[in-house]
Amino acid sequence: MGLFDIFKSNKPAATPTSEQTESRQELERGLEKTKQGFFSKLTRAIAGRSTVDATVLDDLEEVLITSDVGVDTTVKIIRHIEERVARDKYINADELQSILHDEIARLMEEAEGSTESFGLDTLEGEPYVVMVVGVNGAGKTTTIGKLAAQLTKAGKKVFIGAADTFRAAAIDQLGVWADRAGATMIRQEMGSDPASVAFDTLRSAVANKADVVLIDTAGRLHNKIGLMNELTKIRNVMSKVIPDAPHEVMLVLDGSTGQNAFEQARQFTQATKVTSLAITKLDGTAKGGVVIGISDQFHIPVRYIGIGEGIDQLRIFDRQEFVQALFGEKR
Repeated sequence: MGLFDIFKSNKPAATPTSEQTESRQELERGLEKTKQGFFSKLTRAIAGRSTVDATVLDDLEEVLITSDVGVDTTVKIIRHIEERVARDKYINADELQSILHDEIARLMEEAEGSTESFGLDTLEGEPYVVMVVGVNGAGKTTTIGKLAAQLTKAGKKVFIGAADTFRAAAIDQLGVWADRAGATMIRQEMGSDPASVAFDTLRSAVANKADVVLIDTAGRLHNKIGLMNELTKIRNVMSKVIPDAPHEVMLVLDGSTGQNAFEQARQFTQATKVTSLAITKLDGTAKGGVVIGISDQFHIPVRYIGIGEGIDQLRIFDRQEFVQALFGEKR
Protein backbone atom coordinates (compact mmCIF):
# COMPACT_ATOMS: atom_id res chain seq x y z
CA MET A 1 0.00 0.00 0.00
CA GLY A 2 1.35 3.43 -0.90
CA LEU A 3 2.43 5.87 1.78
CA PHE A 4 -0.16 8.45 0.87
CA ASP A 5 -2.89 5.83 0.68
CA ILE A 6 -2.74 5.02 4.38
CA PHE A 7 -5.34 7.66 5.26
CA LYS A 8 -7.84 6.55 2.62
CA SER A 9 -10.91 4.80 3.87
CA ASN A 10 -12.06 1.64 2.18
CA LYS A 11 -14.01 1.96 -1.03
CA PRO A 12 -17.50 3.28 -0.30
CA ALA A 13 -20.08 0.60 0.19
CA ALA A 14 -23.37 0.65 -1.67
CA THR A 15 -24.86 2.25 1.43
CA PRO A 16 -22.46 4.89 2.87
CA THR A 17 -21.48 4.52 6.52
CA SER A 18 -22.17 7.36 8.96
CA GLU A 19 -18.44 8.16 8.90
CA GLN A 20 -18.40 8.38 5.08
CA THR A 21 -21.52 10.54 5.13
CA GLU A 22 -19.96 12.92 7.67
CA SER A 23 -16.76 13.08 5.62
CA ARG A 24 -18.71 13.99 2.50
CA GLN A 25 -20.71 16.63 4.36
CA GLU A 26 -17.50 18.13 5.75
CA LEU A 27 -16.08 18.39 2.22
CA GLU A 28 -19.28 20.03 1.01
CA ARG A 29 -19.09 22.56 3.84
CA GLY A 30 -15.46 23.26 3.01
CA LEU A 31 -16.30 23.97 -0.63
CA GLU A 32 -19.53 25.85 0.07
CA LYS A 33 -18.18 29.28 -0.93
CA THR A 34 -16.87 27.96 -4.23
CA LYS A 35 -20.12 26.12 -4.92
CA GLN A 36 -22.29 29.14 -4.13
CA GLY A 37 -20.15 31.48 -6.20
CA PHE A 38 -19.98 29.19 -9.19
CA PHE A 39 -23.64 28.23 -9.31
CA SER A 40 -24.93 31.74 -8.70
CA LYS A 41 -22.96 32.81 -11.78
CA LEU A 42 -24.14 29.77 -13.73
CA THR A 43 -27.78 30.40 -12.81
CA ARG A 44 -27.55 33.98 -14.01
CA ALA A 45 -25.89 32.87 -17.24
CA ILE A 46 -28.65 30.44 -18.25
CA ALA A 47 -31.69 32.16 -16.71
CA GLY A 48 -34.54 32.20 -19.20
CA ARG A 49 -32.60 30.27 -21.86
CA SER A 50 -34.23 27.24 -23.43
CA THR A 51 -31.27 25.95 -25.46
CA VAL A 52 -27.50 25.90 -25.21
CA ASP A 53 -26.54 28.27 -28.01
CA ALA A 54 -23.50 30.46 -28.76
CA THR A 55 -24.63 33.12 -26.30
CA VAL A 56 -25.01 30.61 -23.47
CA LEU A 57 -21.56 29.18 -24.24
CA ASP A 58 -20.02 32.66 -24.21
CA ASP A 59 -21.62 33.31 -20.84
CA LEU A 60 -20.48 29.91 -19.56
CA GLU A 61 -16.93 30.70 -20.66
CA GLU A 62 -17.04 33.87 -18.57
CA VAL A 63 -18.42 31.94 -15.58
CA LEU A 64 -15.58 29.41 -15.70
CA ILE A 65 -12.84 32.02 -16.13
CA THR A 66 -14.16 34.21 -13.31
CA SER A 67 -14.35 31.07 -11.13
CA ASP A 68 -10.57 30.68 -11.55
CA VAL A 69 -10.74 27.53 -13.64
CA GLY A 70 -8.20 29.16 -15.97
CA VAL A 71 -8.36 30.20 -19.62
CA ASP A 72 -6.79 27.11 -21.20
CA THR A 73 -8.92 24.67 -19.24
CA THR A 74 -12.03 26.77 -19.86
CA VAL A 75 -11.42 26.73 -23.62
CA LYS A 76 -11.05 22.94 -23.48
CA ILE A 77 -14.34 22.53 -21.57
CA ILE A 78 -16.22 24.86 -23.93
CA ARG A 79 -14.88 23.02 -26.97
CA HIS A 80 -16.07 19.67 -25.61
CA ILE A 81 -19.52 21.08 -24.88
CA GLU A 82 -19.70 22.56 -28.39
CA GLU A 83 -18.90 19.13 -29.82
CA ARG A 84 -21.60 17.56 -27.70
CA VAL A 85 -24.18 20.17 -28.75
CA ALA A 86 -23.28 19.59 -32.40
CA ARG A 87 -23.58 15.83 -31.98
CA ASP A 88 -26.83 15.80 -30.00
CA LYS A 89 -28.37 18.67 -32.00
CA TYR A 90 -30.55 19.85 -29.12
CA ILE A 91 -29.50 20.35 -25.54
CA ASN A 92 -31.53 22.49 -23.18
CA ALA A 93 -30.09 24.78 -20.56
CA ASP A 94 -31.29 22.55 -17.73
CA GLU A 95 -28.89 19.84 -18.90
CA LEU A 96 -25.89 22.13 -18.70
CA GLN A 97 -25.08 21.33 -15.07
CA SER A 98 -24.98 17.60 -15.80
CA ILE A 99 -22.81 18.18 -18.88
CA LEU A 100 -20.40 20.35 -16.90
CA HIS A 101 -20.23 17.66 -14.22
CA ASP A 102 -19.22 15.09 -16.84
CA GLU A 103 -16.64 17.30 -18.54
CA ILE A 104 -14.92 18.45 -15.35
CA ALA A 105 -14.85 14.89 -13.95
CA ARG A 106 -13.33 13.63 -17.21
CA LEU A 107 -10.65 16.33 -17.31
CA MET A 108 -9.60 15.63 -13.74
CA GLU A 109 -9.51 11.89 -14.35
CA GLU A 110 -7.22 12.42 -17.35
CA ALA A 111 -4.93 14.70 -15.35
CA GLU A 112 -4.58 12.32 -12.41
CA GLY A 113 -4.36 9.22 -14.60
CA SER A 114 -1.31 10.54 -16.43
CA THR A 115 0.73 10.81 -13.21
CA GLU A 116 -0.88 8.39 -10.83
CA SER A 117 2.34 6.45 -10.19
CA PHE A 118 4.32 9.46 -8.90
CA GLY A 119 5.71 8.93 -5.42
CA LEU A 120 3.22 6.35 -4.21
CA ASP A 121 5.36 3.37 -3.31
CA THR A 122 6.78 2.95 0.15
CA LEU A 123 10.38 1.85 0.38
CA GLU A 124 11.85 -1.08 2.26
CA GLY A 125 14.65 -0.35 4.71
CA GLU A 126 14.91 3.42 4.35
CA PRO A 127 12.71 6.47 5.02
CA TYR A 128 10.34 7.89 2.42
CA VAL A 129 11.48 11.47 1.84
CA VAL A 130 9.15 14.32 0.90
CA MET A 131 10.58 17.74 0.08
CA VAL A 132 7.88 20.38 0.56
CA VAL A 133 8.07 23.61 -1.45
CA GLY A 134 5.89 26.68 -1.83
CA VAL A 135 5.80 30.42 -1.21
CA ASN A 136 5.59 31.94 2.26
CA GLY A 137 1.99 32.18 3.40
CA ALA A 138 0.68 29.31 1.27
CA GLY A 139 0.23 27.08 4.31
CA LYS A 140 3.40 25.06 3.79
CA THR A 141 4.47 24.78 7.43
CA THR A 142 0.93 24.03 8.60
CA THR A 143 0.54 21.39 5.89
CA ILE A 144 3.75 19.69 7.02
CA GLY A 145 2.54 19.76 10.62
CA LYS A 146 -0.87 18.32 9.81
CA LEU A 147 0.65 15.65 7.58
CA ALA A 148 3.13 14.71 10.31
CA ALA A 149 0.29 14.42 12.83
CA GLN A 150 -1.73 12.17 10.53
CA LEU A 151 1.29 10.00 9.79
CA THR A 152 2.23 9.52 13.44
CA LYS A 153 -1.39 8.74 14.26
CA ALA A 154 -1.19 6.04 11.58
CA GLY A 155 1.81 4.54 13.35
CA LYS A 156 4.61 6.03 11.26
CA LYS A 157 7.85 7.34 12.75
CA VAL A 158 8.28 10.84 11.32
CA PHE A 159 11.27 13.16 11.15
CA ILE A 160 10.91 16.80 10.09
CA GLY A 161 13.76 18.89 8.69
CA ALA A 162 13.47 22.64 9.36
CA ALA A 163 15.34 23.70 6.23
CA ASP A 164 13.55 27.05 5.91
CA THR A 165 16.34 28.72 7.85
CA PHE A 166 15.61 32.24 6.60
CA ARG A 167 12.65 32.80 8.95
CA ALA A 168 12.93 32.13 12.66
CA ALA A 169 9.14 32.08 12.84
CA ALA A 170 9.03 29.17 10.38
CA ILE A 171 11.38 27.10 12.54
CA ASP A 172 9.49 27.90 15.73
CA GLN A 173 6.10 27.18 14.16
CA LEU A 174 7.35 23.88 12.78
CA GLY A 175 8.69 23.00 16.22
CA VAL A 176 5.25 23.52 17.78
CA TRP A 177 3.68 21.25 15.15
CA ALA A 178 6.39 18.60 15.59
CA ASP A 179 5.77 18.49 19.33
CA ARG A 180 2.01 18.32 18.82
CA ALA A 181 2.39 15.54 16.23
CA GLY A 182 4.91 13.50 18.19
CA ALA A 183 7.45 13.85 15.39
CA THR A 184 11.19 14.49 15.70
CA MET A 185 12.42 17.81 14.31
CA ILE A 186 16.00 18.49 13.24
CA ARG A 187 16.94 22.16 13.25
CA GLN A 188 19.94 24.49 13.16
CA GLU A 189 20.32 28.18 13.82
CA MET A 190 18.52 30.75 11.70
CA GLY A 191 20.60 31.55 8.63
CA SER A 192 22.22 28.10 8.49
CA ASP A 193 22.70 26.33 5.18
CA PRO A 194 19.34 24.67 4.31
CA ALA A 195 21.13 21.80 2.58
CA SER A 196 23.06 21.10 5.78
CA VAL A 197 19.79 20.82 7.71
CA ALA A 198 18.39 18.43 5.11
CA PHE A 199 21.57 16.32 5.25
CA ASP A 200 21.50 16.09 9.04
CA THR A 201 17.79 15.25 9.03
CA LEU A 202 18.18 12.34 6.61
CA ARG A 203 21.25 11.00 8.37
CA SER A 204 19.45 11.06 11.73
CA ALA A 205 16.28 9.57 10.19
CA VAL A 206 18.25 6.66 8.73
CA ALA A 207 20.09 6.05 12.01
CA ASN A 208 16.81 6.03 13.93
CA LYS A 209 14.91 3.92 11.38
CA ALA A 210 12.30 6.58 10.59
CA ASP A 211 9.49 5.78 8.17
CA VAL A 212 8.96 9.24 6.72
CA VAL A 213 11.00 12.44 6.40
CA LEU A 214 9.34 15.78 5.65
CA ILE A 215 11.73 18.55 4.60
CA ASP A 216 10.53 22.14 4.82
CA THR A 217 12.16 24.63 2.43
CA ALA A 218 12.31 28.40 2.13
CA GLY A 219 9.28 29.92 0.43
CA ARG A 220 11.02 32.73 -1.40
CA LEU A 221 10.53 33.48 -5.08
CA HIS A 222 13.44 35.93 -4.95
CA ASN A 223 14.39 34.90 -8.46
CA LYS A 224 13.98 31.76 -10.49
CA ILE A 225 17.70 31.01 -10.75
CA GLY A 226 18.26 31.43 -7.01
CA LEU A 227 15.30 29.19 -6.22
CA MET A 228 16.46 26.53 -8.66
CA ASN A 229 20.01 26.56 -7.30
CA GLU A 230 18.86 26.29 -3.70
CA LEU A 231 16.41 23.43 -4.31
CA THR A 232 18.92 21.61 -6.51
CA LYS A 233 21.56 21.85 -3.78
CA ILE A 234 19.15 20.43 -1.19
CA ARG A 235 18.21 17.56 -3.50
CA ASN A 236 21.85 16.74 -4.28
CA VAL A 237 22.84 16.70 -0.63
CA MET A 238 19.92 14.43 0.35
CA SER A 239 20.81 11.97 -2.40
CA LYS A 240 24.20 11.47 -0.76
CA VAL A 241 22.41 9.94 2.23
CA ILE A 242 19.55 8.20 0.41
CA PRO A 243 20.31 7.82 -3.32
CA ASP A 244 16.75 8.28 -4.59
CA ALA A 245 15.79 11.09 -2.22
CA PRO A 246 13.62 13.03 -2.35
CA HIS A 247 11.01 10.48 -3.41
CA GLU A 248 8.35 13.15 -3.63
CA VAL A 249 8.42 16.93 -4.14
CA MET A 250 5.15 18.39 -2.90
CA LEU A 251 4.19 21.91 -3.91
CA VAL A 252 1.82 23.67 -1.49
CA LEU A 253 -0.45 26.26 -3.13
CA ASP A 254 -2.86 28.69 -1.50
CA GLY A 255 -6.19 28.07 -3.22
CA SER A 256 -7.53 31.45 -2.13
CA THR A 257 -5.05 33.25 -4.40
CA GLY A 258 -6.81 32.01 -7.54
CA GLN A 259 -4.80 32.76 -10.68
CA ASN A 260 -1.75 33.62 -8.60
CA ALA A 261 -1.58 29.93 -7.68
CA PHE A 262 -1.11 29.13 -11.39
CA GLU A 263 1.91 31.44 -11.52
CA GLN A 264 3.39 29.88 -8.39
CA ALA A 265 2.94 26.44 -9.94
CA ARG A 266 4.74 27.60 -13.09
CA GLN A 267 7.64 29.05 -11.11
CA PHE A 268 8.20 25.98 -8.97
CA THR A 269 7.72 23.42 -11.74
CA GLN A 270 10.38 25.26 -13.72
CA ALA A 271 12.72 25.34 -10.71
CA THR A 272 12.40 21.68 -9.70
CA LYS A 273 10.57 18.48 -10.55
CA VAL A 274 7.28 18.78 -8.66
CA THR A 275 5.52 15.43 -8.32
CA SER A 276 2.44 16.27 -6.24
CA LEU A 277 0.32 19.20 -5.07
CA ALA A 278 -1.41 20.22 -1.86
CA ILE A 279 -3.94 23.03 -2.27
CA THR A 280 -4.85 24.80 0.96
CA LYS A 281 -7.43 27.27 2.33
CA LEU A 282 -10.27 26.17 0.05
CA ASP A 283 -12.82 26.62 2.83
CA GLY A 284 -12.30 30.39 2.99
CA THR A 285 -12.58 31.21 -0.70
CA ALA A 286 -14.85 31.04 -3.72
CA LYS A 287 -11.80 30.29 -5.89
CA GLY A 288 -11.88 26.49 -5.57
CA GLY A 289 -12.13 26.23 -9.35
CA VAL A 290 -8.37 26.65 -9.33
CA VAL A 291 -8.11 22.95 -8.38
CA ILE A 292 -9.70 22.02 -11.72
CA GLY A 293 -7.43 24.23 -13.80
CA ILE A 294 -4.17 23.39 -12.06
CA SER A 295 -4.94 19.65 -12.17
CA ASP A 296 -5.63 19.91 -15.90
CA GLN A 297 -2.84 22.26 -16.95
CA PHE A 298 0.10 20.87 -15.01
CA HIS A 299 -0.78 17.16 -15.03
CA ILE A 300 0.54 16.84 -11.50
CA PRO A 301 -1.68 14.93 -9.10
CA VAL A 302 -3.39 16.90 -6.37
CA ARG A 303 -2.57 14.80 -3.31
CA TYR A 304 -4.17 16.90 -0.56
CA ILE A 305 -6.65 19.73 -0.13
CA GLY A 306 -7.11 21.90 2.95
CA ILE A 307 -10.71 22.66 3.90
CA GLY A 308 -10.28 23.94 7.45
CA GLU A 309 -7.96 24.51 10.39
CA GLY A 310 -8.29 21.06 11.95
CA ILE A 311 -5.63 18.38 11.54
CA ASP A 312 -8.14 16.07 9.85
CA GLN A 313 -9.21 18.85 7.48
CA LEU A 314 -6.06 18.34 5.45
CA ARG A 315 -7.50 15.46 3.49
CA ILE A 316 -6.52 13.13 0.71
CA PHE A 317 -7.90 14.57 -2.52
CA ASP A 318 -10.51 12.41 -4.23
CA ARG A 319 -11.50 13.87 -7.60
CA GLN A 320 -14.87 12.11 -7.64
CA GLU A 321 -15.76 13.38 -4.17
CA PHE A 322 -14.59 16.85 -5.16
CA VAL A 323 -16.80 17.03 -8.25
CA GLN A 324 -19.78 15.61 -6.34
CA ALA A 325 -19.27 18.17 -3.58
CA LEU A 326 -19.35 20.98 -6.15
CA PHE A 327 -22.29 19.71 -8.17
CA GLY A 328 -24.13 17.40 -5.80
CA GLU A 329 -25.23 14.00 -7.05
CA LYS A 330 -25.42 13.93 -10.82
CA ARG A 331 -28.91 14.54 -12.03
